[in-house]
Amino acid sequence: MKTDLFDFELPREVIAHRPENPRDMAKLLSVGNRFEDHRMIDLPELIQPGDLLVFNDTKVIPARLKGKRGEAGIEVTLHKQEPPSSDGGARWWTFAKPAKKLRLDDIVRFADGFSAKVESKLDGGEVLLAFDLPPEELYPYLEEYGKMPLPPYIQRDAGSDKQDADDYQTRFAKYRGAVAAPTASLHYTDRLMAALDNKGIEHLTLTLHVGAGTFLPVKVDDLKDHKMHSEIGHINKETAAKINAVRAKGGRIIAVGTTALRLLESAADDDGTLKPFDGETDIFITPGYKFKIVDLLLTNFHLPRSTLFMLVSAFAGLDRMRAAYQHAIKNGYRFYSYGDCSLLQREDHL
Repeated sequence: MKTDLFDFELPREVIAHRPENPRDMAKLLSVGNRFEDHRMIDLPELIQPGDLLVFNDTKVIPARLKGKRGEAGIEVTLHKQEPPSSDGGARWWTFAKPAKKLRLDDIVRFADGFSAKVESKLDGGEVLLAFDLPPEELYPYLEEYGKMPLPPYIQRDAGSDKQDADDYQTRFAKYRGAVAAPTASLHYTDRLMAALDNKGIEHLTLTLHVGAGTFLPVKVDDLKDHKMHSEIGHINKETAAKINAVRAKGGRIIAVGTTALRLLESAADDDGTLKPFDGETDIFITPGYKFKIVDLLLTNFHLPRSTLFMLVSAFAGLDRMRAAYQHAIKNGYRFYSYGDCSLLQREDHL
C-alpha cells in the first residue's frame, strides 16, 4: 500500500497550540455512516451503559535536555528506556541534535553531577546514552533540568513552558516513562467523568509508554518497507479479566487514544480474548488489519502520512477518514495534540 494514499493538505492555522479551556468543551466529531458535530461533554450521550472506556495511564517525563560535549551545544530527547548498564546507570535511546557532533564514548554534560556517555549511534540522529545515575535517581534531575517534549508542530520560542507541564499531562497519568502524551485523554474533566459514571459507563487503565517515534513521518514509498518503533506496555491480569468480563456481557470496549488501542490489539487473541501483557509492542496497524477487541476509538486528529492516520483509516475506512478530516478542516476543528477529538465507529461494524 502506497504512503501517498494517506497524504492530505492541512492548513497550518488549524494546528492547536494550547488545549481548549475547559477541556471538555473541545469539539468531538462522531464518525460513522454520517458525521455529527458535538463537544466532549456530550460523550455520555454518544455511548451506552455497560460500555468500558480504556485509558492509558502513562506519565510524560520532562525528556528534553540541553547539554554540552566540550563547548559544543547538544539537545537530546529521550524516547525509549533500555535496561540499566552493568554499573546500574540508566540507559535511554535519544534523538540528538546535532547528532553528528557526537562520537562513541563522548561525554555529554547537562549539569553538575548530571552527565551521560554515548554508548551507541544509529542513523536518523538516534543516540544511546548511558547516564551516571540509576533509573530512579534520574527522574529528579529530569524534573529539574528537562522540559516537556512537546511535538515539533507546537511552537514555543523557548520550548515548553510552565503551562505545558500541566497541559501536556493527562488526569490519568501515574507511571513515568512516556515522552509523548496519550492526547485523547487530555479532554476529561471532573464533570465529564461524573457524567460518565452517572450513565453507567465504567473506565479503567493500562500502560503504554509512548515514544517520540510516534511523531516520525513515514518516509518510505510503500508501507511494507516502514519499520515501526517499539514501545513498552503493561496490562495486568485484573485489567484483562475486567475487559473480558465486559465483552462477555455485550459491553463495548472503547479505546481512548491510539496508544490504548495498539496495546489492546497487541495483547488480544484472535478471538478477542485479552491476556495480560508485559513487554514491547511494535504493532503497525494499516488498512486490511482485522481488529480483535476494540469496538470504538476516541482519538485526536493526526498528521498526514503518519502511522496514526494509517491506524484510524484501518479502523474507520480510508475514504471515510479522508472525508471526515475535510469536514473537520471546513468546520473549524483544531488538530493534533492540543486539538479536538473524534469518536470513530469501526468500519466492519457499520
